[in-house]
Amino acid sequence: MAQLGRLLVPLAALVLLLWTVPWAQGRRSNVRILTDENWTSLLEGEWMIEFYAPWCPACQNLQPEWESFAEWGEDLEVKIAKVDVTEQTGLSGRFIITALPSIYHCKDGEFRRYLGPRTKKDFINFVSDKEWKNVEPVSSWFGPSSVLMTTMSALFQLSVYIRTSHSYFVHDLGIPAWGSYLVFAFATVLSGLTLGLFMIFVADCFCPSKRRKPQQPQQPPTKKPSPELSQSLNKVEEEQEADDEGVLEEETENKEEASKDSPQSGVRQRCVGQSLATDDKS
Repeated sequence: MAQLGRLLVPLAALVLLLWTVPWAQGRRSNVRILTDENWTSLLEGEWMIEFYAPWCPACQNLQPEWESFAEWGEDLEVKIAKVDVTEQTGLSGRFIITALPSIYHCKDGEFRRYLGPRTKKDFINFVSDKEWKNVEPVSSWFGPSSVLMTTMSALFQLSVYIRTSHSYFVHDLGIPAWGSYLVFAFATVLSGLTLGLFMIFVADCFCPSKRRKPQQPQQPPTKKPSPELSQSLNKVEEEQEADDEGVLEEETENKEEASKDSPQSGVRQRCVGQSLATDDKS
């Protein structure tokens, strides 16, 4: 009997194990996992999304309520999802997650933040009674699909890449911490110069600079004469004009006198010429 009892105990344990495994597999979680690759599915239909971190105590306390709420998702025609911000930094950047856990409601691409009690009953009422209509939606400028939030997501991912690269340089390659900082400083300066040259090239293509004409030498500014000096200059000019007029009058008078004397001299020359001719004949 003792040997039979020893055989029954392992057999019973094996039967119990085989019976519990299918039951455990049947209780598959109804909560969907969102990543940086499949997050665009939020833009269609109705969703409730939880942002959490495994190390967060408040997130751990919320998990049972969230799992129970997910069981009602099919009846409420709402999809229940969660995002691990430690793994999906891009999504945490898109939604600017500053507190954990954070819950969002999404209806056809329109996002609203849930700030009510965190119980299964309150989640169900929020969806079934359409209480989300009383919550102001997130502005389109700050929506996860906007250009601004896409840029923010890229910056979050870049920060994770830099941290991972720093850890690789220090721990795997054995480079000192200051050497790793020097590498990132050089990369920052180089990328800034490259971006600046690219922007100058683009600006020159769309807005070419005009060719400048050669500048002519500037003449020194002339000073305006004083009133006394201008009066004296005017008097000198008037006197010069008067002298010029006098000279012209004298020249005209001389010409007139010369024109009067020219006929008489011609007559005299003729008379003299005739008298000489008669003398020769005689």
